[in-house]
Amino acid sequence: MRHTILTGTLLLALSTSTIASQVYKWVDDKGVTHFGAQPPQGQDATTINTATPPPRSPPPPPAPKAPSDDAQQKAIDEKVKNQVARKEAERKKYCESARTNLAQLENNPRVRIEGDNGELRRIGEDERQQRITDLKKSIDETCR
Repeated sequence: MRHTILTGTLLLALSTSTIASQVYKWVDDKGVTHFGAQPPQGQDATTINTATPPPRSPPPPPAPKAPSDDAQQKAIDEKVKNQVARKEAERKKYCESARTNLAQLENNPRVRIEGDNGELRRIGEDERQQRITDLKKSIDETCR
C-alpha cells in the first residue's frame, strides 16, 4: 500500500514539470501567428512564459456624473428613506397594539368584542385561544 502511494506521489510530482514546458510563438510567411511546443526550423520564435498570467490593465475610471443626476439621485434616496421610515413607524404601532391585545387575551378569560352590528359580545374559550395563537404568529412574523 505504501509503495502504491509513493509511486503515485512521484508520478504526480513529475507530471507537473511536463505540464510547465516551454511554449513557442512565431509568425509564418502569410502573417499567421502559431504556437507550439517545438520551435520551427529556420524561423525566429519567441518563448512564452506560461507560469505567470499577463498583467491586467487597470479598470477605466468612472465617468463623472452630471450635477443634475446627483440631485435626482438624492431626491430619490430621500423619498425612499421617508417611505421606509413611515413603514417602520406603522410596523412599530401595529406591534405595540398587537402585544397589548395579546396581553388582554392571555390575562382575561372573559373578553368582549364589538360585533358587526356594534353590540358587544363575549367570545368563547376556543375563539380566545385561536386569537391568541394568531396574534403570537403575527407578532413573531412582523415584530422584531
